Amino acid sequence: MSRRPSVPSYGLHKASGQARVTIAGRTIYLGKYGSPESHEQYAREIARIAAAPRDARSNLKLADVVGADLTIDELLLRYLQWADTYYRWNGKRTKEFRSTVEALRLLRQLYGSTPAHEFGPRALKNLQAASIEKGWCRRTINTRINRIRRVFKWGVSEELLPPSLFHALATVAGLQYGRSAAPESQPTETVALADIEAVLPYVSAQVAAMIQLQFHGAMRPAEVTIMRRCDLDMSDPENWVYRPAAFKTQYLGDEREVYLGKQCQAILKPFLDRPDDAYLFSPQESEAERNEKRHLERNPDRKTKVYPCELRQREKRKAKSTLKTAKRPKRDHYDVDSYRRAVTYGIKQARKHGVEVKPWCPRQLRHTMATRVRQEFGLEAAQVFLGHSECAVTQVYAMRDRRLGIEVAKKLG
Repeated sequence: MSRRPSVPSYGLHKASGQARVTIAGRTIYLGKYGSPESHEQYAREIARIAAAPRDARSNLKLADVVGADLTIDELLLRYLQWADTYYRWNGKRTKEFRSTVEALRLLRQLYGSTPAHEFGPRALKNLQAASIEKGWCRRTINTRINRIRRVFKWGVSEELLPPSLFHALATVAGLQYGRSAAPESQPTETVALADIEAVLPYVSAQVAAMIQLQFHGAMRPAEVTIMRRCDLDMSDPENWVYRPAAFKTQYLGDEREVYLGKQCQAILKPFLDRPDDAYLFSPQESEAERNEKRHLERNPDRKTKVYPCELRQREKRKAKSTLKTAKRPKRDHYDVDSYRRAVTYGIKQARKHGVEVKPWCPRQLRHTMATRVRQEFGLEAAQVFLGHSECAVTQVYAMRDRRLGIEVAKKLG
């Protein structure tokens, strides 16, 4: 049976008559022994220990207070230990944690051994200049600088750094449009329907279904890759409702519903013959179908079926040939990266066969459908269809209909 951790006791320093408590080998004086102020200070120190992460309590030292000689590397290590527990959803790290690590890499390279309390506004501006030299776009630089500033804000909240340091860093303004050498990021463009259809014959059935579903349902790539039968509400035959198990704004308490009409239902039906909790689109099935197609192309005259014994021999030969260069096994569902790579492969194959198609990525499908819905049904309908809580967000996804402005100009201009 594990022992409960002991709580440092409230004690008396006889020589001075003050109350004291010993934490991590260092004595903290709390004021006159027995006074209400000393008991209040003692409660604060105990609460500070309880608020620290469990795995860090053994290393908790009073040196971690304002004015301590803490380096940037040490500050980043403590912050990432905290961020690893904070930026999680359903037990898994979120993308924000990975983005934070990427943002802090440059800070560590340039100022890792620098005392944290010596990092000021000029150093932050140096990071901005170094980011511009690397060719990062303006919005990326501003986002990463804000993540760096967040580290020092956390350090102030943990009493590792003086409050004046964060206030000083807050005076550094972000890069403004047209007023810096940083390049501007290009907005996400729509993709032509002909370019979408040109890729479908050159990808697997699973990827083709995901492309069409994402387009007609205006879904995010991460939503279409994790579809399961248990997430589908098929009670209304006219309109199915898909509620993703995870989506972008879930941590805000939002709800997400994707409305699937007749076209989406027809696309989904061939993939519904599986357990409720199984993913509908699997790279494993895609690879098996691709191997079978390759086998038929190599043996077009074969009429007899493939017997189980032959399948077992194939698996043995495959295991021997890949023993030294074993590949990572296929997952049971696509992720955003593997989905994007599959689309890129389809574009290359289409071009290889002489089909003219412009490069595009799955993220553009949502923008394309959003623009189409806004043109035909208006901004409010696009907002509901895309699942946005504010129209301002929908305007980022759905481009304005230039035809309306042209019509006004013809009549009134």
